[in-house]
Amino acid sequence: MSREPDTAQEAGGLKRGRFTYFPAVPGKLEFALEVRRAILLERPDVVAVELPATLEAEYRRAVRRLPEMSVIFYENPDGEQEAVYVPVEPADAFTEALRTALDLGVEVLFADPDLNERPHLKESYPDTSAIRLIGLGRYVESYRLHPPARSPEISAHAAGLAWKLQGADPEARVLVVVSLNLLDAVMEAMEEPQAEPERAVRRSGIRLYNLHPDCLAEVTLEYPYLQQRYEEFRVLGIDEDLVDRRRAQLALYREAERSYEKNTGETIQGWQRRLLARYTRNLALANRELAAGLFDIVVAARSVVDDNYAWEVWETAGRYPAQRAESELETVNISGEEVWIDTRKIRLRRRLPSFKRRLRPAALKPRKKEKTPGEWARELDGQHICSYPPEDLVVEDYGRFLKKKGKSILSEERCRVEPFTTSILDGIDMRETIRNWHEQRIYVRQFQKAHGDVGAVVVIFDEDRENRYPYLTTWLGENQNESDMAFYSTNPFDKLVGPGIGRAEYGGFLMSLPPRRMFDVWADPDYDFAETKPERLLLAALDYSLERFVVYVAARPPRSIFRNIAARFGRTIIYIPIGQLSPIALKKIRVVHVLDGYDKREIAGQYLW
Repeated sequence: MSREPDTAQEAGGLKRGRFTYFPAVPGKLEFALEVRRAILLERPDVVAVELPATLEAEYRRAVRRLPEMSVIFYENPDGEQEAVYVPVEPADAFTEALRTALDLGVEVLFADPDLNERPHLKESYPDTSAIRLIGLGRYVESYRLHPPARSPEISAHAAGLAWKLQGADPEARVLVVVSLNLLDAVMEAMEEPQAEPERAVRRSGIRLYNLHPDCLAEVTLEYPYLQQRYEEFRVLGIDEDLVDRRRAQLALYREAERSYEKNTGETIQGWQRRLLARYTRNLALANRELAAGLFDIVVAARSVVDDNYAWEVWETAGRYPAQRAESELETVNISGEEVWIDTRKIRLRRRLPSFKRRLRPAALKPRKKEKTPGEWARELDGQHICSYPPEDLVVEDYGRFLKKKGKSILSEERCRVEPFTTSILDGIDMRETIRNWHEQRIYVRQFQKAHGDVGAVVVIFDEDRENRYPYLTTWLGENQNESDMAFYSTNPFDKLVGPGIGRAEYGGFLMSLPPRRMFDVWADPDYDFAETKPERLLLAALDYSLERFVVYVAARPPRSIFRNIAARFGRTIIYIPIGQLSPIALKKIRVVHVLDGYDKREIAGQYLW
């Protein structure tokens, strides 16, 4: 926890006589936090905010309605657009300054000269989440070292602000909340007496509306879920994790995950959570930010999991309990395109069955159910178990795909790139050629074939550190094209879907050819060295593989000691991050049905889905 500032100047404000200038980035939560702290610390006589006086009455009404959000509507004086919408949201520094001042009974001065267009430079601020790392003072000073170019419009706007400030009570201590890109221009203008601006704007048709809850995520600068956390912190003021963007993102994903599991019956795995964190970090860095915005958060959810999960993330991010559809004001449901000039779109296709798809043809029989409770459990005798052949074919096909992918990765690693001299070898390397285009040379590549084949495949969906997969089994292939298999899963007979037919979910499995060679992997003392179930499967894969290479698919690579163990066996481990594989394909192979006897194969097709 950082030390609380002793003065407003230490908190990021700049004191000049009786004026303390507090620079702010519009619409950013971090500045809303800091401006509230500065006002509570400084207790000024007047709080001057860079808001237009023509909208003062509506701003005051909107602030009194908080935490319920409003939008101010007015007609554009130039007639270029039909209307202008100004959302009033809690996590905005100017709204917070006005709100805190009204709570304390402090006089408020609307200091914007109201010259119609506000000359704020678009996307000209560093990521405000850096304030939690370096502090507000260092953030402001770093920005002032490389200020944007100052246009005549900015100078005129700053002069108008200075004129309003110079007209304030000469005996009062004034805290001025001004946009960061106008800070230096305003302080310079305050050094000289300013005349009243010649051009003033008269706005017509000014009205205040209540925002519909469904449109908040589109029209607010900070997504509603984060603003709700800000409101909770504003009331309690004890847990700063509430207003930490990364922790808010994690909480958002977790809450959406619960809705996703409830609506689809599917769960998010640990490797997907880690990939979500890495993907959102990379998207943020690509946008020159430290923390991802809502658009990137939703894109990551769709890319790593699926559209259904992205939809739940969007719905959760737009949730704001304080907002109501019914209000004393007229409620409007507006889109982001009506408020903002530049918007980005993402198309989400939920794959939940619609009402029409749930309607079955009259001749289609419903899924069979137990006539009496426990009927299917009585079919279990525990003498034999076997797999369901159609599922075996799917898993075997995917195992062959992983073997090919492993070989291709190995060949890619052994690829040699060199400048073109006399031969193009295996073809031109376009990436390396473009990367070194300044050399005016062409690069070619040569593949060095990896000698040997893949003998065993290990796929780990979950490392099972919490023992969620207690069912440990080894079964043998029934023909020359079917692998021996060892796996750990949930207990299939805890979830019966037919008489003597259990449904389970793999935690991980091992496949090895040729068949009918594998002893019980889970009881073999040769593998007691393993610390986890995935390590035991990997040891068995190295032991039973007749080929040089073993493919290991998991969220993270095996411990380094397994490289040495593999070398002793004369084997090489090819690691494939599970995040590189299609989530849809992984879902198809993750479910396993265990049949209590070969006789169940004849009827299994009637019960499985």
